[in-house]
Amino acid sequence: MTIWINEQLDPSGMVHACIACCDEQAAQDCHASFLQNLTPQQQADGWTAQMRTVASWDDVPVNSLKLA
Repeated sequence: MTIWINEQLDPSGMVHACIACCDEQAAQDCHASFLQNLTPQQQADGWTAQMRTVASWDDVPVNSLKLA
């Protein structure tokens, strides 16, 4: 099983939004949305959106919105 995790991080690395799901297309759409929602100022300040995968729900951050 592959679980896709999307995270929006501030310059210090703190996660401000996190969504996990098993659907790759939904994950791609979420990642695009996270990128689009970062303002030019946030990007200049070092905010990032990242997508990664894990193999188990046990590896998903606790604070994530989990979509099966």
